[in-house]
Amino acid sequence: MDDPAVDDLLRELAPQVVGLLTRRFGDFDAAEDAVQEAMLDALAQWPGEGLPGNPRGWLVQVAHRRMVEQVRNEQARRRREERVATEAPLGPRAAPPADTAHETDRDDTLVMLFLCCHPALTPASAIALTLRSVGGLTTAEIARAFMVPEATMAQRISRAKQRIKASGIPFRMPDPQERGRRLASVLHVLYLIFNEGYASSTGFDLHRVELSREAIRLARMLHGLLPDDCEAAGLLALMLLTDARRPARTDTDGIPIPLAEQDRSLWDGEAVAEGVALLSATLPRGAVGPYQLQAAIAALHDEAPAAEETDWPQILALYGLLERMSDNPMVSLNRAVAAAMVHGPAVGLDLLKALEADGRLAGHHRLHAARAHFLEMAGDLRGAVDDYRAAAGRTASTPERNHLITRAARLAAAIPPADDEARPATGRPPAPA
Repeated sequence: MDDPAVDDLLRELAPQVVGLLTRRFGDFDAAEDAVQEAMLDALAQWPGEGLPGNPRGWLVQVAHRRMVEQVRNEQARRRREERVATEAPLGPRAAPPADTAHETDRDDTLVMLFLCCHPALTPASAIALTLRSVGGLTTAEIARAFMVPEATMAQRISRAKQRIKASGIPFRMPDPQERGRRLASVLHVLYLIFNEGYASSTGFDLHRVELSREAIRLARMLHGLLPDDCEAAGLLALMLLTDARRPARTDTDGIPIPLAEQDRSLWDGEAVAEGVALLSATLPRGAVGPYQLQAAIAALHDEAPAAEETDWPQILALYGLLERMSDNPMVSLNRAVAAAMVHGPAVGLDLLKALEADGRLAGHHRLHAARAHFLEMAGDLRGAVDDYRAAAGRTASTPERNHLITRAARLAAAIPPADDEARPATGRPPAPA
């Protein structure tokens, strides 16, 4: 029986328990397997029997028992092999240390985070492993984020675990110098976890609140560990300023509501204030990084009393800086949107042509959705309908698909009967089925 509250609690506790067992046994891969088995037991028992008095302690005890069984089985196998080789039995190895209240209460989530961003791993492998082991995303979700087959991603994650195991580095928080080398990967993976929670790439719900909340929780912990790091503060500010809009992002049927049409009175004012305060304290301190720039853009949206009062010229300027700082096609797509709002849809359409020629977003639903919006702004309703339909056919998110289909249907109903020759010059041929 599914219970969202139990799911959320297990997602929060899992990396903590994996960290504790990894520190105790020194085997990250085996610890994760044991905790996964303990979570299956919890999912089978807790919804019907109720939560135990100490859910974390329950998971630790069950997973610890599984780990001890694994260790004993492995020891027995080795003894059998060595008896065959030497004909001399071996005595039992020391049992793992007993659990203590201090150890059980310790939260190793940040240690887990830095462990998954191990220097022996490539950045892509580190991010994938962290999304799986700390963020709780499935292998299929991570594969979609990296645009690779699920089997390829499963192999990548497995190899990453084995590389960490082979490195022999102890399970502890790295020293400041080593933390600095891993920080970029840590920030990036938190950003990806938050994004998957705020706008799920697949499924029937636009939001996966448990993921965005966990990303914010981890970002708070990271900012507490590194209070003087401007990008750690910038990332937390970005998350708060973006998540503040979540209550207004969908209608009663779960269909997305565009930013310009949202009821801003529903936005979380406390989260906006906290994000703006973080950003205001951070920006004057030193070099500005990409997370601070994105947070500044989010703040401009959040502080506008109404959509028509948004400071689009300033947003366009910030996206220009961000585009020069990071070669990211999604940044270029967002700059095209800002340019269309400042200079008109024709400019936005020209920028999309260049972006499409680049190839990295070829066929991506967001490129089609942006072009549909620009064509709608330009009055080319037929062209907009075609691109809205094309975008709907390319997204794996059910709420986004429903929104795009609804948008296309509404525009199609507004098109007056006319010959195809009357179609505006900016129009496009119908998208292929």
